Parts: sequence; C-alpha cells; structure tokens
Amino acid sequence: MSEKKVSVWQGFKAFLMRGNVVDLAVAVVIGAAFTNIVNAVVKGIINPLIGAVGTKNLDSYSSCLKGPCTGTGDSATGVRILWGSVLGATLTFVITAAVVYFLMVLPMSKYLAKVEARRKAKEGTQEVLEVTELEVLKEIRDALVAQRGSGHSER
Repeated sequence: MSEKKVSVWQGFKAFLMRGNVVDLAVAVVIGAAFTNIVNAVVKGIINPLIGAVGTKNLDSYSSCLKGPCTGTGDSATGVRILWGSVLGATLTFVITAAVVYFLMVLPMSKYLAKVEARRKAKEGTQEVLEVTELEVLKEIRDALVAQRGSGHSER
C-alpha cells in the first residue's frame, strides 16, 4: 500500500515539475501584473479621453430600467443597467488582447514560421543530396553492368 502512495506522490511531483505547469504558473503571474498595467492605461488615458466628451468615470454611465433611479452605491433606488462598467471592462479586454497579440503572439508566430522554413529548407537540401547520391550510385551500377556486359561479349 505504501508503494501505491509513493507512486502517486511521485506522479504528482512529476506533474508539477513538468515544463507546462511551470510555464503556466509564470504566465498567470505575468498576466496578473500585465492586467494592472492595462487597467492603469484605461483609467489614466482612455477614461480621460472619453471624459473629454462625457464623464471621466465610465462606471457612472448607466441607464434606468425601472425608476425612480436616485442615489448611488448602497443607497441607490430603482433598477439600473451599468453599461459604463461593461464598456470599461470591454475596453480593458480589447486593449489587453491587442497588446498580447501584437507584442507576443504575432512576433512569436513569425519567428516560428522562419524556424520552420529554415528546417524545411534544410530537409529539402538533404533530400536533394540523397536523391543526387542515389542517382550517382545508379549511374555507377549501370556503368559496372555495362562493363561486365561488354567484358562478357569479348570473351
């Protein structure tokens, strides 16, 4: 029974030490820090730009679904749709997705495509060399067969 526990523990330890799990943990930590940067950009730059037209705080944009809508926070009455909060979260998501795509995904996919093209070119060169060697060997064989054939006819 202790062998079973040891093997389960070893399996769990191997799972935790696999590269994918460690990479995922690093990605989560960096993603959390990155989210703080994007939130700061939205609150410090995007919201003031929107504030030039309306209010600086997107959370204050709302519509009254069932009135009377008075007050804010816990003292608010009525039923409000807080579409400004949804707009702010959507902007944060779009900015995050755009930055991740243009600064991480796109350059990495271009790099991997170049590596794959180099690998295919290298394999293609090896195939050409192999085919050329095969053709040379066939020519040598044909020449030997021709020599043997002409040698037999002279005797």
